[in-house]
Amino acid sequence: MKITHLETVPYRIPMKKPLKFASGAVHHIEHVLLRLHTDDGLVGTADIPPRPYTYGETVESVIAVINTVFSDALIGADPLDRATIHSKLHRTIGNQTAKGGVDIALWDLIGQAYSTPVHRLLGGFASSLEVSHMLGFSPTQAVVDEALSFTETYGVRSFKIKVGRRPVSLDVELVAALREALGPDALLYLDANRGWNATEAAQVLTATAELDLRFFEEPNDAAEVLTRRQLVTKSPIPIVADESAPNLGDAAREIQTGGANALSIKTARTGFTESQKILSYAEALGLDVLMGNQIDTQLGSIATVTFGAAFEHSSRYPGEMSNFLDMADDLIASPLEIKDGHIHAPTVPGVGNAVDEDKLTHYRIDR
Repeated sequence: MKITHLETVPYRIPMKKPLKFASGAVHHIEHVLLRLHTDDGLVGTADIPPRPYTYGETVESVIAVINTVFSDALIGADPLDRATIHSKLHRTIGNQTAKGGVDIALWDLIGQAYSTPVHRLLGGFASSLEVSHMLGFSPTQAVVDEALSFTETYGVRSFKIKVGRRPVSLDVELVAALREALGPDALLYLDANRGWNATEAAQVLTATAELDLRFFEEPNDAAEVLTRRQLVTKSPIPIVADESAPNLGDAAREIQTGGANALSIKTARTGFTESQKILSYAEALGLDVLMGNQIDTQLGSIATVTFGAAFEHSSRYPGEMSNFLDMADDLIASPLEIKDGHIHAPTVPGVGNAVDEDKLTHYRIDR
């Protein structure tokens, strides 16, 4: 099996409502659909979600680096030779979501070639992964209503709360309202997207001490080297590295230097291969991991459940997989279902991310 050619298709789908957070807002998603074609007729697929405000990638840059740089490593290659391919990709720094997408597409080909779900090839630990829903900036009552609706409709009992507003009392009041409405059994955690400084983040930790929060993700910029590490030392709950740890090397740096003591893994930026390395690193050190969300479509959420449910350590906490419900539509051919607060891993060969061709034609923006 050899890769003969590739496709990079940009597309845009509007959000039902903007998803707002400390580092930006998303009014529509602009992603790249990657397809790797082989000489035996198989096609490996991945959804690539560039986030300019987080990683500096754009739709244009993803297409350019894959078509003009990565293509040399891909065309003519056997998808089973993943290590050889990755050694060539890593000569180019950055471009995390482009690299992650290539890896997922390679695994999709391998799963199809062996007529086996990639979830099973990776480990097959659990058949499903519990869902955590991300709550963006909105008036307090609107956020509470959204959370209650997700609990009632989908059985979701875990929520990542986007914070980072000023004054900090706005978010303290929001978190208190959510805890009161959802009760003591809901799993709640914060994500400030680097929106505060360490002093403000410490104030929030003190003010929410009685609200039983589980994690605090990116409370301030990890580049604030001294104050970030002081905050980690004093925090009563784990500080999660997300955008400060977009790959294995950065994750190790943040943990080893005290910039965090838990990690977010996003298959959109580290695929399955590098995600497994990060997971093994975290497990060896006894660190908690969260399966994160890149404001993923259903195609992206399938990758998350495929990986997250494959291992015991990555399935301990709910994965962030429901923000596709904030989107007006999706490219997926077989829509995902959230039932009893869980999404099941695909049981078809490959990753299970087949695309509705009519929808792709409708939403693509290169024609």
